[in-house]
Amino acid sequence: MNKTIRRASVFALLLVLALLVRATWVQFYDGQALADDTQNRRNVIETYSQPLGNIVVAGESITGSARTSGGSDLKYKRAYTNGKLYAAVTGYASQSYAPTQLEGIYQDLLNGTDSKLKTVMDTVTGERAAPGNVITTIDPAVQKAAYNALGNKKGAAVAIDPKTGKILAVVSTPSYDPSSLTDANSGGTAWKQLNADSDKPLTNRALRQPLPPGSTFKLVVAAAALEDGLYANVDARTDSPNPYTLPGSTTPLRNESASAPCENASIRTALRYSCNNVFGKMAVDLGQDKVRAMAEKFGFNDDKLDIPVRAYASVYPSDMDKAQTGLSGIGQFDVTATPLQMAMVSAAIANGGKLVSPHMVSQITDSGGDVLKNYDDEAESKEIVSSSTAEQLQSAMETVVKEGTGTNALIDGVTVGGKTGTAQHGENNSKTPYAWFTSYGKSDSTGKEVAVAVLVEQSDAARSEVSGNGLAAPVAKAMMEAALKN
Repeated sequence: MNKTIRRASVFALLLVLALLVRATWVQFYDGQALADDTQNRRNVIETYSQPLGNIVVAGESITGSARTSGGSDLKYKRAYTNGKLYAAVTGYASQSYAPTQLEGIYQDLLNGTDSKLKTVMDTVTGERAAPGNVITTIDPAVQKAAYNALGNKKGAAVAIDPKTGKILAVVSTPSYDPSSLTDANSGGTAWKQLNADSDKPLTNRALRQPLPPGSTFKLVVAAAALEDGLYANVDARTDSPNPYTLPGSTTPLRNESASAPCENASIRTALRYSCNNVFGKMAVDLGQDKVRAMAEKFGFNDDKLDIPVRAYASVYPSDMDKAQTGLSGIGQFDVTATPLQMAMVSAAIANGGKLVSPHMVSQITDSGGDVLKNYDDEAESKEIVSSSTAEQLQSAMETVVKEGTGTNALIDGVTVGGKTGTAQHGENNSKTPYAWFTSYGKSDSTGKEVAVAVLVEQSDAARSEVSGNGLAAPVAKAMMEAALKN
């Protein structure tokens, strides 16, 4: 073979090898990328070629699948039972939009593509497995109580079992019907309307809208003071002039009631009357680092809080001057919290100082009901404050409800501890304040417990009537009654 033919043969061989490499690349890499592309309609057709698995509350499915009509190539669409009631839990699964909340977290389980669902035969045949189900921790009675009590108010509520960490209710109002987004034909109109709504019904206010917690944050400051030894107990006299002038400024930190006995008040009295001067001064005396450390033990500044839906971080800020630290002590300045976070604060106090990791999914199962993962068994407990500090705070919170600013949460036969909050909103408090209430209830007869937090962002009440006790405490009461019924 002469040199020219040999070179041509080698070149031809290299071309063949290049084609083989390219074909292999396209088939196994680009092909998989195309298969995984969210714009690939074949994926949507496959997803909705059979009914999806379900999200379950108290043994009943709150989701389903309905046959489509009109000759669509998508055989099924998602359906919801009491969609508005459970929207903050389920989110939506849509033929047109990416799924959210539990629908998004467990998308593969619910459509049958999760590898945990595959049998040996499924692996051999390449067939999609029968879809699995998501078993939630939600208590329908508590969920309904929160939703009905919030009514037409803009707000949110969360309930947690302090002993187990199970989330019993997650409500955000105004809500929306996820069924309006499931159909590829009509979903576009509903999507535009929901996104144009100034009340933002698609926002999960319970988990994903941190706002100033106001005086409910005083529980965190009190916990820091007791743990640090700044004050021996909740009945010790504090060093708290009234009014208290914020350091480095001429701004006095006044109280809502000028006649309240807030000068040098004990923690119990200061929580009972919600004395700003006491907790502003207390935060300055402790220093921002100690307050932040306690806040972070409760869960603030955690940007990886999954329940399993990722909750937005509640924030205790850094790099404050002393005046700003004083304002942070009353839940203002740049302090923000979600209702989930404030429910966690009350849950830890109610549970003797220990916080059990909150979760709203109990189990995931295959189509036959066999458990694939049990989240109840994986719930972890960590000590936030000592049992002694927890008992002190419980006693003070119970005084708030019996004799202080939280009397609207009183329940016969239930020991209730709580804290109100009215957080300033807008420059110079120019907008309607936020009304907060966080509490726990313990049944005197059964020993059952629940911790709740309620935020009323906006209501029809006159500005002068906006308070945690007036707007948020009745919602919390309804939730606790539902959770603790025999």
